[in-house]
Amino acid sequence: MSETAAPTAWLSRLRADARARFDTLGIPRPTEEDWRQTNIQPIAAFATDVAPEALIDAAALDAVGIASASDCRIVFVNGRHARSLSATGGLPDGIRIESLAEAATVRPEWLETRLGPADDHADRALVALNTALFTDGALVIVDDDTDVAAPVHILHVAVPQERPVSVHTRSLIVAGTGSRVNVVESFVSVGSAPYLTNAVTEVIAADNAHVEHVKIQIESVAAWHVATVAGRQGRDSRLGSHNVSLGAALARNDIGSRLEGEGAECHLYGLYVADGTQHVDNHTSLDHAVPNCPSWEMYKGVLAGSARAVFNGRIIVRPDAQKTDAKQSNKNLLLSDDAVVHTRPQLEIFANDVKCTHGATIGRLDETSIFYLTTRGIDRRSAREMLVHAFAGDVLDKIPVTAVREKLAEDLYARLTRDAA
Repeated sequence: MSETAAPTAWLSRLRADARARFDTLGIPRPTEEDWRQTNIQPIAAFATDVAPEALIDAAALDAVGIASASDCRIVFVNGRHARSLSATGGLPDGIRIESLAEAATVRPEWLETRLGPADDHADRALVALNTALFTDGALVIVDDDTDVAAPVHILHVAVPQERPVSVHTRSLIVAGTGSRVNVVESFVSVGSAPYLTNAVTEVIAADNAHVEHVKIQIESVAAWHVATVAGRQGRDSRLGSHNVSLGAALARNDIGSRLEGEGAECHLYGLYVADGTQHVDNHTSLDHAVPNCPSWEMYKGVLAGSARAVFNGRIIVRPDAQKTDAKQSNKNLLLSDDAVVHTRPQLEIFANDVKCTHGATIGRLDETSIFYLTTRGIDRRSAREMLVHAFAGDVLDKIPVTAVREKLAEDLYARLTRDAA
């Protein structure tokens, strides 16, 4: 929190309870089922060493291509609100974007009832650690029946130190009844030293609200990145989650939503691209708690070098969630002999009138397709890039913000060119 205002009593209790829970759980170990292919024990040495305040200038920020994704942005550097780099003026009526640290002093009672319930830290050590240590974060509030046309950009910038440190940041998005909003949340770094990002984002979509959340992770290859995105949806609401992982030595995403109101709909899209010795782990969860809630999930991975990837997709259909229609797909493209993917779709169905399907594939580029393109005058390298772009395009094309979609396509092309070279 800010040094000028003491945290409220409820927030102090929340932090203390979370720290006690983390001390009990500890850093997850590979012996735990959800972590058996992902070893994050090395972060134990610096996970609780919070990064100090850091400053960057506008030129350094502008050098980050994704920074210009929207005219409306709120910036955090090492987990602290950078007011001079943010641009939230000229907002339309019905939307507020502010610092969580400030909101905790300005609207503490309102925040107390909303911060934390979308994701329980009872069995999630790193969520508990974030709750105990987060310094600041973004609060986006959209009033009832408000349609926000321009996207909102939450930009997290990490400035590594000489020693490994951790950045814990929090975001809370609250969409009122009948509202619509697109939120882009991106994670970048300025510097190449090792550090940990531990982020938690909560999305609360009231009845008939429509929220599109785009998470982009393009940190340095020395970074460790752990993130949780947790949704809670009311009646006839829609939540679209778009998760793109391109950076970090190790990235772990836990993304999901609880569909609590009848007619709620959730779509999860993910694209992960890794090469060298990068490791990316995506765990998704869709919890169908009530009847008549459709969901759709599509995650795709492109791996080269000696990269490793994990996908664990979980669909839960509670006993009362009749008429659920849930579909899940995970497809992986391996561009080298040494790349490895572990994929594990899961269905937990406790109702009898449902339609649930899942599928997973791991394969290589189709040599027949490459041959077909080369016979039409396209060189093999370009043919390869075209096929990978087509593979990834199913996910990128779903991103609702044009500037972000185009920037990610450029980054993917540059990466493919580098790998080919």
